[in-house]
Amino acid sequence: MHETNKIVSGMLLVTAALVSTTSVQAADSTTPPTDDQQIASAMSAAPDKVAMGATIVVMEADGKMRTIRTGTNGFTCMPDNPATPGPDPMCMDANAMGWVHAWIAHQNPPAGKIGFMYMLSGGTDASNTDPYATKPQAGNHWIKTGPHVMIVGADASFYDAYPKSADPDTSVPYVMFPGTPYQHLMAPVQ
Repeated sequence: MHETNKIVSGMLLVTAALVSTTSVQAADSTTPPTDDQQIASAMSAAPDKVAMGATIVVMEADGKMRTIRTGTNGFTCMPDNPATPGPDPMCMDANAMGWVHAWIAHQNPPAGKIGFMYMLSGGTDASNTDPYATKPQAGNHWIKTGPHVMIVGADASFYDAYPKSADPDTSVPYVMFPGTPYQHLMAPVQ
């Protein structure tokens, strides 16, 4: 389980990574966040109409997911992870959730399942080339992202239509983690 938590922490430093959260910091960092605070953080990741119908989940300290609110539209949102740099609440469809689970498990994402993710509250600082980097190091091409959406799980030829630079211009669409099973399109929205 410790290995899984370590992977999850690295994942969120992406897009993402991606994807699991421990909790949202309350005003007093010694006070655990309330479910209402976590819901507000998670909902900030997507447009209001998507967020209102989304399931809201958080990852507990033991690595298990806890559903705070069951949704109706097939999207799942997660609050910001205060252990990672930058805001990283995210909201994803079922295919993107499958992609994220594969990433966490170091498995190939499901074939033929294109997913969509929102990160409208901003992104995070992350390696653009190493899906599991947790901090800047020589050669891991650390970048800063802003509010964006992501397309994951597409055929490799889809990504060939976009820049794949290790040090991309993050103000235009680009491919994150190019050449890995986790490559995905990052499309800024501001």
